[in-house]
Amino acid sequence: MILMKIEKNTWVQIHKILLNPAERTANLPEDTKKVPLEMWVKGYLLSSANIGDIVIIRTRTGRIEEGTLVAVNPSYMHNFGHFVPELLKIDDIVKSAVFGSEKDA
Repeated sequence: MILMKIEKNTWVQIHKILLNPAERTANLPEDTKKVPLEMWVKGYLLSSANIGDIVIIRTRTGRIEEGTLVAVNPSYMHNFGHFVPELLKIDDIVKSAVFGSEKDA
């Protein structure tokens, strides 16, 4: 396996376990209590490293965080879930209530 050194000041993403399941509060749903509380943070690498190394980054807001280097030049991925056909019907109902239907014209 060839390791590629990622240079200082590169935009990266880290991962960190904040709380293990045993450390989490008892006031959580059962399925939530069974998994760790995790954090993924993006920022600038403060020293050269390889994927998988424990590193320190500086976030855009100036926060310093430590974690496992998992990605280089990560993009922002937003997803609002799978298509729900019922939402189209709700959209039609709301628009009709607010603006009137084409039948009313």
